[in-house]
Amino acid sequence: MRKLGSRSIGVLVAAVFAATLGLPAWAKVTEHAPGAGGLQSVIDAASSGDVIRLLPGDHTGPVKIEKTLTLEGEEGAVLRGPGNGSVITVEAPESVVRGLEIRGSGTDLFEMDSGVFVTQTAKGARIEQNQIIGNLVGIYLHGAADAVAQGNTIVGFREGRTSEAGDGISVWNAPGAQVIGNEISFGRDGIFTKTSKRNVFRDNTIRNVRFGIHYMYTNDSEVSGNVSVGNNVGYAIMFSDRLQVTDNLSDGDRDHGLLLNYANGSEISGNVVRGRLQSVERWTAAARIGGTHGVPAEAEASVGTAPYSMRLGPEKCVFIYNANRNRFTDNVFEGCAIGIHFTAGSEGNAMAGNAFIRNRNQVKYVGTRHLDWSYEGRGNYWSDNPAFDLDGDGIADKPYRPNDLVDRVLWTAPQAKVLMNSPAVQVIRWAQSQFPAILPGGVVDSRPLMAPPAQDGAAK
Repeated sequence: MRKLGSRSIGVLVAAVFAATLGLPAWAKVTEHAPGAGGLQSVIDAASSGDVIRLLPGDHTGPVKIEKTLTLEGEEGAVLRGPGNGSVITVEAPESVVRGLEIRGSGTDLFEMDSGVFVTQTAKGARIEQNQIIGNLVGIYLHGAADAVAQGNTIVGFREGRTSEAGDGISVWNAPGAQVIGNEISFGRDGIFTKTSKRNVFRDNTIRNVRFGIHYMYTNDSEVSGNVSVGNNVGYAIMFSDRLQVTDNLSDGDRDHGLLLNYANGSEISGNVVRGRLQSVERWTAAARIGGTHGVPAEAEASVGTAPYSMRLGPEKCVFIYNANRNRFTDNVFEGCAIGIHFTAGSEGNAMAGNAFIRNRNQVKYVGTRHLDWSYEGRGNYWSDNPAFDLDGDGIADKPYRPNDLVDRVLWTAPQAKVLMNSPAVQVIRWAQSQFPAILPGGVVDSRPLMAPPAQDGAAK
């Protein structure tokens, strides 16, 4: 065996050390002190593969990365833009921006001003472990295929009109891009993707925005393990096909937990949409103390006890509008005004193993066709189904119908609610139960479950 000389051993040790840091063995590390000036000239003078490390303190941007390198910060390093344009523009493939606090982008939506703007030429770039605070758009993956935004904390504009704010992370035409494990709050949308494919949005937590995750014209992608809290809509899936929407949580989103509009051929499974137990008085107090969507810590610890007696969940757990050939399995829809609002000619959707729990109206179906919400001999669990299971097979002995003729009257003439307790309404409902043939078209579960399915997803 050939013996290594001392010089060879030194090179080997350096290579191993560099590898443990995730750096190429030939990487040169250049430290830059705050106030030293000329950060762009340091970046321009670096060689491909080098590392520019910012020391703690304020550094002046903007900067542009035009060759493959790593721009990273020690704890306390702040890169501050001048209030116009993007703070960091990444143009080189496989570049890394890591460990920085990034502030001071411009406010021009047309120019896409961002904390970090990643261009089409920056394939495989990584933006990770940064604090991106008070920028118009936090991270913009603009055509950057296979780019990754991971482990960042992004706080957008807290004041002003939502329509004039930017998104936490925007993805445009970036095939294979991944957005993983980010904490996003404030601004317009948490994660917005448009005209893309093969994307992965996983394990992100999003609060206090309009739409938590907003899909437009993005196909063959994954949305999994995300948490949406206190947004207008948790997950808005529009004009997108063949998605895997799995194990996500919508907690207290106001309008819809999950919205599907022209979304087709997707798997929707293991998701949880739920409201919160609070009294109106405590909700108002929370808003005064913790912001518009603040929730006092004691509320979470006092679920089911006075004074937290009123469930203020989403208006609709799920809204399905012209969405076709999707499969909904093993989801939990709990504590909404409407469990599922199903409308506008949606066809070929399979529903099985879902749990509809304590929704004021389990289903609102606007249509005259009969729809059987069971699939391959398995239906769904309905908390208001007073059923028996005499043969003990876990399936109720009678089909379940969430709506009747009276419901249809109330949808078209809400003022008829004043008659709900009248003898005439009670006679109509009794007649329908005795003569199912007079029931209008609508949803029926021919194999309703006696107990909710076990939930094993990450969102639980």
